[in-house]
Amino acid sequence: MIHMITGGSGSGKSAYAEDWLIGHRQQTGKDQSLLYIATMKPYGEETMKKIERHHRLRAGKGFTTLERYTDLKNMPIPDNEGILLECVSNLVANEFYREDGTIKGRKETLEEILDGLIHLSEHTLCLTIVTNEVNSDINGYSPETEQYRQMMGMVNQRIASLADRVTEVVYGIPVLIKDEQNME
Repeated sequence: MIHMITGGSGSGKSAYAEDWLIGHRQQTGKDQSLLYIATMKPYGEETMKKIERHHRLRAGKGFTTLERYTDLKNMPIPDNEGILLECVSNLVANEFYREDGTIKGRKETLEEILDGLIHLSEHTLCLTIVTNEVNSDINGYSPETEQYRQMMGMVNQRIASLADRVTEVVYGIPVLIKDEQNME
């Protein structure tokens, strides 16, 4: 099962994703570890504070944190009861923008990300993917930022098409967008 969870900045999507995956594991009656794959590269004081905050919020919930910024398709995956990938927006930036400052091609970036997500889904019964809604903002960004927004839109559309379930979190309220598990 793939569950995509989206929402704007500060919407509560991360907390919802954690709680949802914990609840899903409890329904299975198993007690294996949940994996939390963190994609945010630690740089600067602001990102370090955000990372520390997320660590505190996950404390005691049964997650094993693995940091992986790119190349998910070659990531070794330990036994688990579910994977939470946090967050696609960081993963897209990490894959799209090269270390030398150039931008990777859209097709290459999309394939790299989708191959990585398929790899994760093949090594768990439940992959929960957190992403950001970035295309509801005003326009007028730099050309590089606009390319990133377009890339995020492409990636999110493809993930949603692969997902069994899509939830948007709005002001802390989960809104079910797609649920192929309960379709008749």
